[in-house]
Amino acid sequence: MRPCEKLDLSRVDTPAYVIDLAALERNLELLAHAQRAAGCQILLALKGFAAWSTFPLVGRYLNGAAASGADEARLGREELNKQVHTYCPAFTETSLLEAIRYSDHVIFNSPSQIDRFRPIIDQHRSQVSFGLRINPEHSEVAVPLYDPCARGSRLGTTKKSLIKADLRGIEGLHFHTLCELGADALARTLAVVEDRFGPWLDDAKWVNFGGGHHITKPDYDVGLLIDLVREFKREHGVEVFLEPGEAIALETGVLIATVLDIIENDGSIAMLDTSATAHMPDVLEMPYRPRVRSASEPGDLPHTYRLGGLSCLAGDVIGAYSFEEPLKVGDRLIFEDMAHYTMVKNTTFNGVRLPSIALYDPRDDSYRVQRKFGYEDYRDRLS
Repeated sequence: MRPCEKLDLSRVDTPAYVIDLAALERNLELLAHAQRAAGCQILLALKGFAAWSTFPLVGRYLNGAAASGADEARLGREELNKQVHTYCPAFTETSLLEAIRYSDHVIFNSPSQIDRFRPIIDQHRSQVSFGLRINPEHSEVAVPLYDPCARGSRLGTTKKSLIKADLRGIEGLHFHTLCELGADALARTLAVVEDRFGPWLDDAKWVNFGGGHHITKPDYDVGLLIDLVREFKREHGVEVFLEPGEAIALETGVLIATVLDIIENDGSIAMLDTSATAHMPDVLEMPYRPRVRSASEPGDLPHTYRLGGLSCLAGDVIGAYSFEEPLKVGDRLIFEDMAHYTMVKNTTFNGVRLPSIALYDPRDDSYRVQRKFGYEDYRDRLS
Protein backbone atom coordinates (compact mmCIF):
# COMPACT_ATOMS: atom_id res chain seq x y z
CA MET A 1 0.00 0.00 0.00
CA ARG A 2 1.27 3.47 -0.87
CA PRO A 3 1.74 5.97 1.97
CA CYS A 4 -1.45 7.84 2.89
CA GLU A 5 -3.40 5.95 0.22
CA LYS A 6 -6.50 5.75 2.41
CA LEU A 7 -6.32 9.36 3.57
CA ASP A 8 -9.31 11.55 2.65
CA LEU A 9 -7.56 14.54 1.07
CA SER A 10 -10.38 16.88 2.08
CA ARG A 11 -9.02 16.59 5.64
CA VAL A 12 -5.71 18.15 4.59
CA ASP A 13 -5.09 21.90 4.66
CA THR A 14 -2.40 22.22 1.99
CA PRO A 15 0.46 22.40 1.53
CA ALA A 16 1.32 19.68 4.01
CA TYR A 17 3.91 17.01 4.56
CA VAL A 18 2.04 13.94 5.78
CA ILE A 19 3.98 11.08 7.38
CA ASP A 20 2.35 7.65 7.27
CA LEU A 21 3.14 6.06 10.63
CA ALA A 22 2.42 2.52 9.46
CA ALA A 23 4.86 2.90 6.57
CA LEU A 24 7.47 4.38 8.89
CA GLU A 25 7.08 1.48 11.30
CA ARG A 26 7.54 -1.04 8.48
CA ASN A 27 10.89 0.56 7.67
CA LEU A 28 11.89 0.57 11.32
CA GLU A 29 11.03 -3.10 11.69
CA LEU A 30 13.30 -4.00 8.79
CA LEU A 31 16.12 -1.85 10.17
CA ALA A 32 15.72 -3.42 13.60
CA HIS A 33 15.97 -6.88 12.03
CA ALA A 34 19.20 -5.93 10.25
CA GLN A 35 20.53 -4.41 13.47
CA ARG A 36 19.85 -7.55 15.49
CA ALA A 37 21.09 -10.02 12.89
CA ALA A 38 24.30 -8.12 12.16
CA GLY A 39 25.03 -7.25 15.76
CA CYS A 40 25.48 -3.58 14.92
CA GLN A 41 23.75 -0.37 15.96
CA ILE A 42 21.71 1.72 13.53
CA LEU A 43 21.33 5.43 14.22
CA LEU A 44 18.81 7.86 12.77
CA ALA A 45 20.72 10.45 10.73
CA LEU A 46 18.95 13.68 11.64
CA LYS A 47 20.26 15.43 8.53
CA GLY A 48 17.84 13.31 6.52
CA PHE A 49 14.81 13.00 8.81
CA ALA A 50 14.21 14.96 12.00
CA ALA A 51 10.43 14.96 12.46
CA TRP A 52 10.76 14.63 16.22
CA SER A 53 7.07 13.96 16.81
CA THR A 54 7.83 10.48 15.42
CA PHE A 55 10.77 9.88 17.78
CA PRO A 56 8.77 7.88 20.34
CA LEU A 57 8.15 5.37 17.53
CA VAL A 58 11.71 5.54 16.18
CA GLY A 59 13.12 5.00 19.65
CA ARG A 60 11.32 1.67 19.99
CA TYR A 61 13.45 0.26 17.16
CA LEU A 62 16.72 2.21 16.80
CA ASN A 63 19.52 2.86 19.26
CA GLY A 64 20.13 6.56 18.79
CA ALA A 65 20.76 9.47 16.46
CA ALA A 66 23.59 10.74 14.27
CA ALA A 67 24.04 14.51 14.32
CA SER A 68 25.98 16.95 12.17
CA GLY A 69 26.44 19.63 14.80
CA ALA A 70 25.48 20.84 18.24
CA ASP A 71 21.84 21.70 17.53
CA GLU A 72 21.09 18.34 15.92
CA ALA A 73 22.86 16.67 18.84
CA ARG A 74 20.65 18.52 21.29
CA LEU A 75 17.52 17.54 19.36
CA GLY A 76 18.58 13.90 19.41
CA ARG A 77 19.35 13.96 23.12
CA GLU A 78 16.25 15.86 24.23
CA GLU A 79 13.63 14.36 21.91
CA LEU A 80 14.92 10.83 21.20
CA ASN A 81 16.72 10.53 24.54
CA LYS A 82 19.12 7.87 23.32
CA GLN A 83 22.78 7.86 22.35
CA VAL A 84 23.95 10.64 20.02
CA HIS A 85 26.96 10.52 17.69
CA THR A 86 28.06 13.91 16.35
CA TYR A 87 30.32 14.58 13.38
CA CYS A 88 31.04 18.09 12.11
CA PRO A 89 33.39 19.11 9.27
CA ALA A 90 34.91 21.77 11.55
CA PHE A 91 34.23 22.66 15.19
CA THR A 92 34.76 25.91 16.99
CA GLU A 93 35.59 25.63 20.66
CA THR A 94 32.06 26.75 21.53
CA SER A 95 30.33 24.33 19.14
CA LEU A 96 32.58 21.45 20.25
CA LEU A 97 31.78 21.97 23.92
CA GLU A 98 28.09 22.20 23.08
CA ALA A 99 28.27 19.00 21.03
CA ILE A 100 30.10 17.20 23.83
CA ARG A 101 27.33 18.21 26.23
CA TYR A 102 24.76 16.20 24.25
CA SER A 103 26.86 13.47 22.59
CA ASP A 104 28.21 10.02 23.35
CA HIS A 105 30.56 10.02 20.36
CA VAL A 106 32.15 13.15 18.87
CA ILE A 107 33.93 12.74 15.54
CA PHE A 108 36.53 15.13 14.14
CA ASN A 109 37.18 15.71 10.45
CA SER A 110 40.94 16.19 10.58
CA PRO A 111 44.05 15.59 12.69
CA SER A 112 44.56 19.35 12.91
CA GLN A 113 41.24 19.72 14.75
CA ILE A 114 42.32 16.95 17.11
CA ASP A 115 45.60 18.78 17.78
CA ARG A 116 43.83 22.08 18.32
CA PHE A 117 41.32 20.68 20.77
CA ARG A 118 43.51 18.14 22.56
CA PRO A 119 43.02 19.78 25.98
CA ILE A 120 39.26 19.44 25.55
CA ILE A 121 39.64 15.84 24.42
CA ASP A 122 41.78 15.03 27.45
CA GLN A 123 39.29 16.72 29.76
CA HIS A 124 36.22 14.89 28.41
CA ARG A 125 37.48 11.52 27.15
CA SER A 126 36.15 9.72 30.22
CA GLN A 127 32.60 10.80 29.34
CA VAL A 128 32.73 10.91 25.51
CA SER A 129 34.31 8.63 22.93
CA PHE A 130 36.17 10.64 20.30
CA GLY A 131 36.67 9.56 16.70
CA LEU A 132 38.09 10.67 13.37
CA ARG A 133 36.50 10.63 9.95
CA ILE A 134 38.65 9.01 7.28
CA ASN A 135 38.45 9.45 3.51
CA PRO A 136 39.04 6.13 1.69
CA GLU A 137 39.40 8.06 -1.61
CA HIS A 138 37.03 5.54 -3.15
CA SER A 139 34.03 6.93 -5.01
CA GLU A 140 30.75 5.07 -5.37
CA VAL A 141 28.41 8.06 -5.91
CA ALA A 142 27.66 9.14 -9.47
CA VAL A 143 26.60 12.74 -8.71
CA PRO A 144 29.67 14.80 -7.68
CA LEU A 145 27.62 17.11 -5.45
CA TYR A 146 26.83 14.12 -3.21
CA ASP A 147 30.16 12.27 -3.44
CA PRO A 148 32.06 12.55 -0.12
CA CYS A 149 35.13 11.02 -1.75
CA ALA A 150 35.28 13.17 -4.86
CA ARG A 151 38.71 14.48 -5.78
CA GLY A 152 39.64 17.34 -3.47
CA SER A 153 36.90 16.51 -0.96
CA ARG A 154 36.98 18.46 2.30
CA LEU A 155 35.36 15.56 4.16
CA GLY A 156 37.57 13.15 6.06
CA THR A 157 41.28 12.40 6.42
CA THR A 158 43.23 10.58 3.74
CA LYS A 159 45.72 7.86 4.51
CA LYS A 160 48.57 10.20 3.59
CA SER A 161 47.48 12.68 6.26
CA LEU A 162 46.69 9.98 8.79
CA ILE A 163 50.19 8.54 8.75
CA LYS A 164 51.53 11.70 10.41
CA ALA A 165 48.63 12.15 12.84
CA ASP A 166 48.73 11.99 16.63
CA LEU A 167 45.62 9.99 17.52
CA ARG A 168 46.03 9.87 21.28
CA GLY A 169 42.55 9.82 22.80
CA ILE A 170 40.86 8.81 19.54
CA GLU A 171 38.91 5.56 19.89
CA GLY A 172 36.96 5.22 16.67
CA LEU A 173 36.93 5.76 12.92
CA HIS A 174 34.12 7.02 10.71
CA PHE A 175 33.76 6.88 6.92
CA HIS A 176 30.97 7.80 4.55
CA THR A 177 31.16 6.93 0.86
CA LEU A 178 27.57 6.12 -0.11
CA CYS A 179 24.40 7.88 -1.23
CA GLU A 180 21.25 5.87 -2.03
CA LEU A 181 23.36 2.77 -2.69
CA GLY A 182 23.22 -0.95 -2.07
CA ALA A 183 25.22 -3.40 0.01
CA ASP A 184 27.40 -4.21 -3.00
CA ALA A 185 28.76 -0.64 -2.90
CA LEU A 186 29.46 -1.07 0.81
CA ALA A 187 31.33 -4.30 0.10
CA ARG A 188 33.63 -2.52 -2.35
CA THR A 189 34.14 0.33 0.11
CA LEU A 190 35.02 -2.00 2.98
CA ALA A 191 37.64 -3.73 0.87
CA VAL A 192 39.33 -0.38 0.25
CA VAL A 193 39.01 0.74 3.86
CA GLU A 194 40.57 -2.48 5.13
CA ASP A 195 43.38 -2.30 2.60
CA ARG A 196 44.29 1.33 3.30
CA PHE A 197 43.50 1.68 6.99
CA GLY A 198 44.15 -1.80 8.41
CA PRO A 199 46.57 -0.76 11.19
CA TRP A 200 44.21 1.93 12.47
CA LEU A 201 41.23 -0.43 12.34
CA ASP A 202 43.08 -2.86 14.57
CA ASP A 203 43.55 -0.12 17.18
CA ALA A 204 39.94 1.13 17.04
CA LYS A 205 37.15 0.33 19.48
CA TRP A 206 34.40 1.22 17.02
CA VAL A 207 33.87 2.01 13.35
CA ASN A 208 30.99 4.03 11.94
CA PHE A 209 30.05 3.07 8.36
CA GLY A 210 28.24 6.39 7.81
CA GLY A 211 25.05 6.80 5.81
CA GLY A 212 23.75 6.34 2.29
CA HIS A 213 22.71 2.71 2.90
CA HIS A 214 19.40 2.21 1.04
CA ILE A 215 18.40 -0.61 3.37
CA THR A 216 14.62 -0.23 3.03
CA LYS A 217 14.61 -0.04 -0.76
CA PRO A 218 12.86 -3.17 -2.10
CA ASP A 219 15.89 -4.53 -4.00
CA TYR A 220 18.44 -3.90 -1.23
CA ASP A 221 20.41 -7.01 -0.25
CA VAL A 222 19.88 -6.99 3.52
CA GLY A 223 21.49 -10.43 3.84
CA LEU A 224 24.72 -9.16 2.30
CA LEU A 225 24.74 -6.17 4.65
CA ILE A 226 24.37 -8.50 7.64
CA ASP A 227 27.21 -10.72 6.42
CA LEU A 228 29.51 -7.75 5.77
CA VAL A 229 28.98 -6.27 9.21
CA ARG A 230 29.38 -9.56 11.03
CA GLU A 231 32.61 -10.40 9.17
CA PHE A 232 34.03 -6.91 9.74
CA LYS A 233 33.28 -7.15 13.46
CA ARG A 234 34.87 -10.59 13.65
CA GLU A 235 37.97 -9.54 11.72
CA HIS A 236 38.69 -6.31 13.59
CA GLY A 237 37.05 -6.76 16.99
CA VAL A 238 35.17 -3.46 16.79
CA GLU A 239 31.66 -2.24 17.43
CA VAL A 240 29.92 -1.14 14.21
CA PHE A 241 27.48 1.72 13.69
CA LEU A 242 25.45 2.70 10.63
CA GLU A 243 23.63 5.99 10.31
CA PRO A 244 21.14 5.99 7.42
CA GLY A 245 18.73 8.89 7.13
CA GLU A 246 16.84 8.30 3.93
CA ALA A 247 16.38 4.56 4.54
CA ILE A 248 14.41 5.31 7.70
CA ALA A 249 11.93 7.63 5.98
CA LEU A 250 12.01 6.16 2.47
CA GLU A 251 8.48 6.01 0.99
CA THR A 252 6.88 6.96 4.29
CA GLY A 253 5.43 10.36 3.50
CA VAL A 254 3.94 12.65 0.89
CA LEU A 255 3.62 16.35 0.14
CA ILE A 256 0.06 17.29 -0.69
CA ALA A 257 -0.53 20.48 -2.70
CA THR A 258 -3.45 22.29 -4.33
CA VAL A 259 -3.76 23.71 -7.84
CA LEU A 260 -4.24 27.49 -7.54
CA ASP A 261 -4.32 28.51 -11.21
CA ILE A 262 -3.94 27.21 -14.76
CA ILE A 263 -2.14 29.43 -17.25
CA GLU A 264 -1.06 29.01 -20.87
CA ASN A 265 2.40 29.82 -22.20
CA ASP A 266 3.93 27.38 -24.65
CA GLY A 267 1.74 24.75 -23.04
CA SER A 268 -0.37 24.48 -19.92
CA ILE A 269 1.10 25.41 -16.54
CA ALA A 270 -0.52 24.47 -13.24
CA MET A 271 0.39 26.86 -10.43
CA LEU A 272 0.53 25.14 -7.03
CA ASP A 273 0.55 26.27 -3.41
CA THR A 274 3.92 24.61 -2.93
CA SER A 275 7.41 25.32 -4.27
CA ALA A 276 10.33 23.29 -5.56
CA THR A 277 12.95 25.70 -4.28
CA ALA A 278 11.34 26.28 -0.87
CA HIS A 279 9.64 22.98 -0.05
CA MET A 280 11.47 20.25 -1.99
CA PRO A 281 14.87 21.81 -2.78
CA ASP A 282 16.51 18.60 -4.00
CA VAL A 283 14.28 18.82 -7.08
CA LEU A 284 16.46 21.70 -8.23
CA GLU A 285 19.66 20.91 -6.36
CA MET A 286 20.17 17.25 -7.17
CA PRO A 287 18.24 17.52 -9.56
CA TYR A 288 15.50 14.92 -9.75
CA ARG A 289 11.92 14.56 -10.88
CA PRO A 290 9.55 13.64 -8.03
CA ARG A 291 6.77 11.19 -8.65
CA VAL A 292 3.22 12.55 -8.66
CA ARG A 293 0.49 10.09 -7.83
CA SER A 294 -1.75 9.16 -10.81
CA ALA A 295 0.47 11.17 -13.17
CA SER A 296 2.83 10.02 -15.91
CA GLU A 297 5.52 11.28 -18.26
CA PRO A 298 4.63 14.21 -20.53
CA GLY A 299 2.45 13.04 -23.39
CA ASP A 300 1.72 9.59 -21.97
CA LEU A 301 -1.73 10.65 -20.82
CA PRO A 302 -4.10 13.07 -22.59
CA HIS A 303 -3.36 16.24 -20.57
CA THR A 304 0.15 17.54 -19.94
CA TYR A 305 1.08 20.35 -17.56
CA ARG A 306 4.20 21.91 -16.18
CA LEU A 307 3.84 22.17 -12.42
CA GLY A 308 4.95 25.57 -11.18
CA GLY A 309 5.90 26.67 -7.69
CA LEU A 310 4.71 29.64 -5.70
CA SER A 311 7.97 31.60 -5.46
CA CYS A 312 9.19 34.28 -7.87
CA LEU A 313 12.25 32.23 -8.87
CA ALA A 314 11.95 31.80 -12.63
CA GLY A 315 13.12 28.21 -12.40
CA ASP A 316 10.71 27.22 -9.64
CA VAL A 317 9.26 24.47 -11.81
CA ILE A 318 8.79 20.96 -10.48
CA GLY A 319 8.54 19.35 -13.90
CA ALA A 320 6.14 18.32 -16.66
CA TYR A 321 3.54 15.61 -16.03
CA SER A 322 0.55 14.20 -17.86
CA PHE A 323 -2.84 13.36 -16.36
CA GLU A 324 -5.86 11.33 -17.43
CA GLU A 325 -8.22 14.25 -16.77
CA PRO A 326 -7.67 18.01 -17.12
CA LEU A 327 -6.45 19.70 -13.97
CA LYS A 328 -8.64 22.40 -12.48
CA VAL A 329 -8.29 24.92 -9.70
CA GLY A 330 -8.75 23.21 -6.35
CA ASP A 331 -7.44 19.80 -7.40
CA ARG A 332 -5.09 18.10 -4.96
CA LEU A 333 -1.77 16.64 -6.11
CA ILE A 334 0.25 14.12 -4.11
CA PHE A 335 4.03 14.20 -4.40
CA GLU A 336 5.47 10.84 -3.39
CA ASP A 337 8.39 10.07 -1.05
CA MET A 338 8.59 13.49 0.58
CA ALA A 339 9.43 12.61 4.19
CA HIS A 340 13.23 12.80 3.87
CA TYR A 341 15.44 15.75 2.91
CA THR A 342 12.39 18.05 2.64
CA MET A 343 11.43 19.23 6.12
CA VAL A 344 15.10 19.41 7.11
CA LYS A 345 16.09 21.51 4.07
CA ASN A 346 13.08 23.69 3.29
CA THR A 347 13.12 27.48 3.50
CA THR A 348 10.80 30.48 3.76
CA PHE A 349 12.24 32.08 0.60
CA ASN A 350 9.92 34.85 -0.65
CA GLY A 351 7.95 34.51 2.56
CA VAL A 352 6.35 31.37 1.15
CA ARG A 353 4.97 29.59 4.18
CA LEU A 354 6.32 26.20 5.08
CA PRO A 355 4.01 23.21 4.63
CA SER A 356 2.30 21.91 7.74
CA ILE A 357 3.64 18.68 9.24
CA ALA A 358 1.00 16.02 9.88
CA LEU A 359 0.91 12.40 11.00
CA TYR A 360 -1.50 9.87 9.55
CA ASP A 361 -2.07 6.31 10.72
CA PRO A 362 -4.09 4.17 8.30
CA ARG A 363 -4.58 1.56 11.01
CA ASP A 364 -7.06 3.75 12.86
CA ASP A 365 -7.54 6.53 10.24
CA SER A 366 -6.19 9.12 12.66
CA TYR A 367 -4.90 12.38 11.20
CA ARG A 368 -3.33 15.12 13.27
CA VAL A 369 -1.45 18.25 12.36
CA GLN A 370 1.70 18.44 14.48
CA ARG A 371 2.82 21.87 13.32
CA LYS A 372 1.28 24.65 11.25
CA PHE A 373 3.54 27.50 10.19
CA GLY A 374 2.69 31.18 9.93
CA TYR A 375 4.10 34.66 9.58
CA GLU A 376 6.03 34.49 12.84
CA ASP A 377 8.11 31.56 11.57
CA TYR A 378 9.26 33.71 8.65
CA ARG A 379 9.82 36.82 10.78
CA ASP A 380 11.64 35.12 13.63
CA ARG A 381 14.41 33.66 11.50
CA LEU A 382 15.35 37.20 10.48
CA SER A 383 16.15 40.36 12.40
